[in-house]
Amino acid sequence: MKPLFTASATAIGGREGRVTSTDGVIDLNVSMPGSKHADEATNPEQLFAAGYAACFGSALNLVIGKERIKTDGTNVTGHVTLNQNDEGFFISVELEVEIKGVDQATAERLVEAAHQVCPYSKATRGNVDVKLTAKAA
Repeated sequence: MKPLFTASATAIGGREGRVTSTDGVIDLNVSMPGSKHADEATNPEQLFAAGYAACFGSALNLVIGKERIKTDGTNVTGHVTLNQNDEGFFISVELEVEIKGVDQATAERLVEAAHQVCPYSKATRGNVDVKLTAKAA
């Protein structure tokens, strides 16, 4: 294994606190959804959704490039849901992936291929329910 990059961030106060990255790029208040400060802060699910969407978009662009497919651009929207059952809390994910300039069958094939190479997809496989929705545009 060859490490390429390590990102580091610190959370102070959990879901009612602050998160900062060691380089200072991320410096955000964190709050529970529905709390009195929710409209002024992020939450772990938003951060995970943003990270997964960005990572998946890069994996998708890698697959598109390797296959030399011409597109008019891509968009990935991540939805991360905090759930609760008798065993406790868990998250589920839906990725809505739009690929412009391809047909639906190609979009679905590219999304599945990206899901196989995306580091977030690999990390969540078998642990997190991830639903993929491909849309040609």
